Amino acid sequence: MTSTTGEAVVAVSGHINAPAQDIFRILADPGLHPDLDGCGILRGGIFEFVVSDVAGVLVMRMHYETFGSYEMNNHVVAYEPVRPIGWEPRPGRGHPDATGPRAAWGNRWVFNLLPDGPTGSMATEIVDGSPMPVDKRAAVDSGRVWWQTQMASTLECLAEWSVVR
Repeated sequence: MTSTTGEAVVAVSGHINAPAQDIFRILADPGLHPDLDGCGILRGGIFEFVVSDVAGVLVMRMHYETFGSYEMNNHVVAYEPVRPIGWEPRPGRGHPDATGPRAAWGNRWVFNLLPDGPTGSMATEIVDGSPMPVDKRAAVDSGRVWWQTQMASTLECLAEWSVVR
């Protein structure tokens, strides 16, 4: 796994021994996301569907000790089969920032996939916090090592799922 950073941007890359289309199918299925979650805070989707374009919203149940149980509304902002898939999370029901001026932070989670060899892929997970409010962006900057560790774990889980599928 390799990590790169920029201002409020954290990216972790790794080789996965599976074709990009197989990895993309896994990422497009929000029902599998709790099994891929390196942080351990995802609890599952509210609706069962597979992402098929940029119009979708993944409503995910979450649990984080600081906030308790809540939902995140993840608006799909990148969808190009076998390349990028990504979403812009917005606080949902039960989250302390669900209403008011902080209801949309502007950050993005993106997985970018590139073929790497005849049967493998290079997967890069990116959290781009650069458009976030200053206090939220600072949390990405100060927690960079934590983010990198969690993202590397997510890519390891994705690699395992890619072999199983």
